[in-house]
Amino acid sequence: MTRAQDRILVQEHLAHAAEPKPLSTSEKAELEARIKQVLLDKDAVLVAHYYTDPDIQRLAEETGGCVADSLEMARFGNQHSATTVVVAGVRFMGETAKILNPEKRVLMPTLEATCSLDVGCPADEFSEFCDQHPDRTVVVYANTSAAVKARADWVVTSSCAQAIVEDLDARGEKILWAPDKHLGHYVQKTTGADVLLWDGSCIVHEEFKSRGLEDLKALYPNAAILVHPESPDAVVEMADVVGSTSQLIHAVQSMPNEEFIVATDNGIFYKMQQLAPNKTLIEAPTAGNGATCRSCAQCPWMAMNGLENLLHVLETGDQEVHVDSALREDALRPLKRMLDFTAGMNLKAAGNAS
Repeated sequence: MTRAQDRILVQEHLAHAAEPKPLSTSEKAELEARIKQVLLDKDAVLVAHYYTDPDIQRLAEETGGCVADSLEMARFGNQHSATTVVVAGVRFMGETAKILNPEKRVLMPTLEATCSLDVGCPADEFSEFCDQHPDRTVVVYANTSAAVKARADWVVTSSCAQAIVEDLDARGEKILWAPDKHLGHYVQKTTGADVLLWDGSCIVHEEFKSRGLEDLKALYPNAAILVHPESPDAVVEMADVVGSTSQLIHAVQSMPNEEFIVATDNGIFYKMQQLAPNKTLIEAPTAGNGATCRSCAQCPWMAMNGLENLLHVLETGDQEVHVDSALREDALRPLKRMLDFTAGMNLKAAGNAS
């Protein structure tokens, strides 16, 4: 086991131990009422990722915030007038919000909510890797620390990675990609670019297996298979649509199928069901069941975002995101390149259908 894998296992264990306790209906109602008031009092807006708890997503929408993928979360926080942005997601999302909005206060329900891709790509080791390949353009996935972004030429999300790498390839540039090897290989395969991969993976998507997917497809032969490109190659090859979270949601809305097998974090079901209430959603099987699976199609770090710690951070401000000013300037450049490149692109509908 590598040092990175060791770090991920430790962080994963801590995340499961810190998951919010279940709340009664009355407890939820009281917490939500208090949160809504404090958001108003503090001139704060709540921005939530599709993988967070449905209660958090609903609250974000009800209070004038947004529920989105990491790219749209970054855009929304940047454009909203609120002086405080509360990011319900994982740490790199909070850092990205702070990089784009240095004048705003950025809070998170917990700063301990990390990501296996982030933990598995330490800035010092990654910088050494880049130094060994100075002829390559460095492209990093958004699921990385501010320090890793600062070492990059470009930052991408799953919704825009193909378009950006395709453009770089057309200019004759060779790519160094980090950290997700599955998404990197998918981009390499679909663009034909020369891509050198960092060896990282998402613990949620890594667990989806083609054998289980084949068995489930036999039970639901008319179901379309939707796959996030962080999944292993064998799973991606079975997909009817491969795409980012927003692209998979769009597929459920727009495709004629009545049933969908969904290979990504099951937190996305809230938004899919909201936008397509008559469609049937089926969780893609993971490598294990119950105690034998690591994620069971739910990111343990996303699950750390709860109503209680959301209220706590709004009242105390003790989980504020800080990014060193010099580091912020270096990380802002590749982020701005991505935002400028994607401005006006219809990425929501751009999933790769097969």
